[in-house]
Amino acid sequence: MLVAGALATGKEAVSEENKILARRFLEAQARGDIETLDELMAPSFVDRSLLPGQKPSREDYKQSVVDMLAVFSNTSFNIEAQIAEGDQVVSRFTGTSVHRGKFLGVDPTGIESNYSGIAIHRIADGKIVEEWSESDNLEVVQPALEQEMRERERIEQELRVAQRIQQAALPKEVPQIGGWQIAPFYQPAREVGGDFYEFLEQDGGRVGFVVGDATGKGVPAAFVMSATCALLGGVTTASDTSPGEVLSRVNEVLLARIPPNMFVTCFYAILDPRSGSLTYANAGHDPPYLWRGDDVEQLRARGMPLGLMPGMTYEQGEVSLNEGNGVLFYSDGLVEAHDPEGEMFGFPKLRTLISEHADDESLGDSLMEELYSFVGEGWEQEDDITLLTLRRS
Repeated sequence: MLVAGALATGKEAVSEENKILARRFLEAQARGDIETLDELMAPSFVDRSLLPGQKPSREDYKQSVVDMLAVFSNTSFNIEAQIAEGDQVVSRFTGTSVHRGKFLGVDPTGIESNYSGIAIHRIADGKIVEEWSESDNLEVVQPALEQEMRERERIEQELRVAQRIQQAALPKEVPQIGGWQIAPFYQPAREVGGDFYEFLEQDGGRVGFVVGDATGKGVPAAFVMSATCALLGGVTTASDTSPGEVLSRVNEVLLARIPPNMFVTCFYAILDPRSGSLTYANAGHDPPYLWRGDDVEQLRARGMPLGLMPGMTYEQGEVSLNEGNGVLFYSDGLVEAHDPEGEMFGFPKLRTLISEHADDESLGDSLMEELYSFVGEGWEQEDDITLLTLRRS
């Protein structure tokens, strides 16, 4: 009986020691006392209750305590009850905290709220080996989290709609013209932008080439690009309509139909396949590059973007494409891409690469390979990339 009593007393003593240890641990956690936490945790400590992105090691646990106290500052903390059994201690606690920092995408609310929770600690050799915990202190941000989720769902739905609009507006087929090669390339960014290209058949066998970019992202940009394509198609059927006249007419109509903070850059060219003549006009878009052997030059023509100002006129240019000559139309998603150091791909690099790769079977593929080499692994595409190659073969 004396032995049994001594064993019971020993277990009770250990249980009390474990309770004290768990209490010290929780109170240090509430104060952000990392030095005491480090003292009480076993080297093999594992956190069994993880927040999104959190890892279970002791170092990650200490960092999570710092991070959480930056979000929720404890104004009070109390341990209401403890139960010890074997090597485990169960503690029930309450407290008051203020939401002062951004958490899971939710901005600070400044709300002071009461919370309660339970923590279970496994203890071995006087050290905390494992922790399981659950509390309701996150309920203060629950309404904001739910609102954030609804907003994300709305944005994702908008992006899906915008992608369908954009895909529907892009040409389904490439014109087949004897003696000419036409190769479009389009790669959207993660968010839907306003890039577009179009082929417009005209009287006399002529073909119109359009590359443009509507400012903005998502559904608004997709609607504006779709409307611009429709307007361009509606005014290019007449054989006597020049690129400059087309852009002037589209500008007037578009001006009344798009929001005042939006506009469209657009390069429009008309090819006569028999003569090789290419007439063109530009509404504020990056000028295409023409190559004749090793000679590479930009096709320049002055003109304001569409939808900015009424009464605009657009300067026209004309070049003759002979055998082996070609033109690269493109959007700014290529030249404005950045490498990991922040350097931009840029126009000089593009011009040099066109000179080096003009004879490649697919100039677009060669340029994209050079771009991938430039931006490196892990590149997040910043904008849509559109390339359209016209070559006389």
